[in-house]
Amino acid sequence: MVPATFVVAWILSITNSGAPGGVSGEAWDVNALRWMFFFSGIIFLVSSVMHSVLAKKTAASIGWVTNGFQYEIAFVSLGLGLACLYAGSNEKEAWIAAFLPTFTFLFLAGVNHLIEIVRDKNYAPNNTLILIWDFGMPISMLALLISSGSF
Repeated sequence: MVPATFVVAWILSITNSGAPGGVSGEAWDVNALRWMFFFSGIIFLVSSVMHSVLAKKTAASIGWVTNGFQYEIAFVSLGLGLACLYAGSNEKEAWIAAFLPTFTFLFLAGVNHLIEIVRDKNYAPNNTLILIWDFGMPISMLALLISSGSF
């Protein structure tokens, strides 16, 4: 589901569908950035629920064992989700403030998943397919921030 939302975000961007929080006539890259923040916000909020309320099932789908640290992922996901939704409806300063921790968290989570694939041979679907999101979303956001002249 998570990689699919990344694809949907790009499809909506490419078709120039108006993003939540956007205004008519906005530049394409700004509209696309709003879509990236919107879908990131939604996925982070879902992640917060998955890593807390459904912790055991989520851990198993990643190839992990549930532990207290998983709840910390839920808490940071909640904060990032709220920040991304806020940023998507605001302007440059909010974009950069939400982008920096989002990029750091997702990109380094992707590195961690790659390490688990190589070191532990962890090929669980939510440890491998998530790489599309972990690298695709922050790189897309960075490219759009640069393209829009915001970064």
